[in-house]
Amino acid sequence: IEDTSVIVLADRDEKLGVINNWRSSHSFPLQSFKMTLLRRAKKVDHRAIIAQRLKRLSSIAAKLRRFPDMKLSQMQDIGGCRAVVEDIDSVVRLVKVYTKGRSKNPTKRHEFLNSKDYILNPKVDGYRGVHLIYRYRTASRKHAVYGGLKIEIQLRSKLQHAWATAVETVSIFTGQALKSSRGEADWHRFFALMSSAMALRERQPLVPGTPANKIELVAELRVLTAKLNVVNALRGWSYALKQLPEKNVTDAVVFLLVLDAVAYTLSTKGFKKEELPQASEAYLAVEKSTASSPGTQAVLVSLDSVHAIRSAYPNYFLDTSAFLTALNVAIR
Repeated sequence: IEDTSVIVLADRDEKLGVINNWRSSHSFPLQSFKMTLLRRAKKVDHRAIIAQRLKRLSSIAAKLRRFPDMKLSQMQDIGGCRAVVEDIDSVVRLVKVYTKGRSKNPTKRHEFLNSKDYILNPKVDGYRGVHLIYRYRTASRKHAVYGGLKIEIQLRSKLQHAWATAVETVSIFTGQALKSSRGEADWHRFFALMSSAMALRERQPLVPGTPANKIELVAELRVLTAKLNVVNALRGWSYALKQLPEKNVTDAVVFLLVLDAVAYTLSTKGFKKEELPQASEAYLAVEKSTASSPGTQAVLVSLDSVHAIRSAYPNYFLDTSAFLTALNVAIR
């Protein structure tokens, strides 16, 4: 009799292998798009921050589960690069640079597929930015194998990037997939409101479903900021994650963090893969012992998730100070 669990694991490993091979094939065209973005963004804003990333395997798998009819080849964001520029005017100018570039040689350059302006049309969760989708095209026989692969280019202002960084930070520490519209309603509402507050500063359209009246918007934002203890939470989480080691210098796969936001103390303990049951027990014990201490937060953090966000946000790694400054401006 065959062991069905072994068959299932083998099938899973085979599928992940296929996904990883497809993902890896985007590396070469992604580098090409990133260098063009770097050159163009620096002309618009010499302090522009450029980053690139291949979509995480877990994110690809999650998206395929959400959209069972989707094929890997239909995904537009497996390979992506990003420019963070000073302000909205810089984003607009950079978009114009790409538009002008396409009009010069539409048949010889990479094929433009579509754009999504989430600044003029913000997502309901509060995400704002501009996405440009291209298909890699080349006359080189050597690189013809990469022809047709899609790359996504993200353009954001500093305020929009500060918002996205804060969302990633909260997602890691609360274990919520906020970017996939899953998680606590209060956190979703807080980020939607905060995005609208930022949109007001940038004189752009507000997030759907948030108050059009600034007084009402600020009042609701203040309530949630206090209820969620946002300031202390983000300061503490940002500090905590900066203390964790890189993946290649430790055998630990998860860390139990206990943060005292009042005394500003942090204790960390790492657990290896075979120690995951003990990690869960230790987490439960700490939660019980700190239940009556609202200023103390305990969380079990995967080092993989920390590594992923370090890769996605190399120049802004969990620096929530820009977001907290913006929050202070919004609610004062």
